[in-house]
Amino acid sequence: MNNAKTSSFIFEMIKNHDIKFIDFRFSDYTGKWLHISYCADQVGEDELVKGVAFDGSSVPAWKEINESDMLMIPHLDSAFVDPFATNPTLVLICDIIEPTTGEGYARDPRFTAKKAEEYLQKSGIGDVAYFGPEPEFFIFDDVRFENRTYGNSVSIDSEEAPHNTGKIVEGGNLGRRSQLKGAYFDVAPLDTAQDLRCEMSEVLRQVGITPVLHHHEVANSQSEIGFKYSTLTATGDNVQKAKYVIHNVCQAYGKTATFMPKPIYGDNGSGMHVHQSIWKAGKNLFVGKEHAGLSELALYYIGGIIKHAKAINAFSNATTNSYKRLVPGFEAPVLLAYSPKNRSASIRIPNVTNENARRIETRFPDPASNPYLTFAALLMAGLDGIKNKIHPGEPKNKDLYHLPEKELKKIPTVSRSLRDALNALDKDREFLLAGGVFTDEQIDAYIVLKMKEVERYEQVPHPVEFEMYYNG
Repeated sequence: MNNAKTSSFIFEMIKNHDIKFIDFRFSDYTGKWLHISYCADQVGEDELVKGVAFDGSSVPAWKEINESDMLMIPHLDSAFVDPFATNPTLVLICDIIEPTTGEGYARDPRFTAKKAEEYLQKSGIGDVAYFGPEPEFFIFDDVRFENRTYGNSVSIDSEEAPHNTGKIVEGGNLGRRSQLKGAYFDVAPLDTAQDLRCEMSEVLRQVGITPVLHHHEVANSQSEIGFKYSTLTATGDNVQKAKYVIHNVCQAYGKTATFMPKPIYGDNGSGMHVHQSIWKAGKNLFVGKEHAGLSELALYYIGGIIKHAKAINAFSNATTNSYKRLVPGFEAPVLLAYSPKNRSASIRIPNVTNENARRIETRFPDPASNPYLTFAALLMAGLDGIKNKIHPGEPKNKDLYHLPEKELKKIPTVSRSLRDALNALDKDREFLLAGGVFTDEQIDAYIVLKMKEVERYEQVPHPVEFEMYYNG
């Protein structure tokens, strides 16, 4: 398990914090956190070391009912006291184990992330990969939706929404609202979420995450909290913890947060830009004398991501809604190019003052994805680029959103739909199978699961279709 902490440390935490319950948590294929709570006085050495049993057949696309018994073995270093529990609760993030073999379960996304890190080390290319995600999210005051045989509807409201400038409010409407795409870096009172984000940042510290910054994003009601980078699997854990904190702080204040990429028509969507670098023996391998201070190795890493981007989309942009964000004109990085500083490219080279901070930033992922699978897929694509010396070509330093049509056609794009992404993954999977990091069976099961979402989405009549076609 590679734990620095031991069960004796956990028992000490239980005693010091008067813990009543132990919460064992894991992530399913889609990135949803699942859990089971044990009474603390019923958890002993065996449960912490050998794990607790559960029914794997109830987790979508996991086990059949005739082979459903599985084990959750906690990663003891992940322990934190749940800041939202009424009764003192200790949370432990778990790995999923096949009880018959004692091996990690191939469809456990955290296991895939760990295998990707091991593959990097065995490759000899580097010994650690650092990931730093920037998940954006929306905060709303009222969200209502219905999906019925005879009608569908959705309604979203927020005190920041521009349409509320004309709303009659008890005590008076103060008219403090930004226009569409005009809320970036807003200050109070236009930014109504400042205190919420401050509290979220403080709670992040309580669960073991180091917050760095927070601000209002471009869209109304949209925010971002940045936290310190870490290794691949640890960063996957941190994304899960951050989502949990953000959801629950909002809930406590009578608001609702969503990581859905594009909940609002006509305004910017939420991305999760992912910063990456590879190190070996304490040295940043992305530092060099190539374009914008990158090494040749870093350029090959970029080349691998560009080559395999459409397949990566199946993990990094894993919802049908993801592709409503990935359209031109909304700061969405749809063009597969790289450039320093240029935010219209799908891969940006951030400007840094310290060479140790030299890295690349992949801009097409979104926060509705499973972070473990997204980070693992990005690393595997980058390593494939390094192994096969896939050069990304020259950087694109122009504003790609306003290129002439002739130039635009020469630049490859990300997938245009989840169906396209899943088809790309089906055809382009060899880079993921290297070192047994992903498996064919795992990828096939993921495609089947996600294709059900695609088919449901494609088969349901949409209100826009009534507007366009009903009177035709």
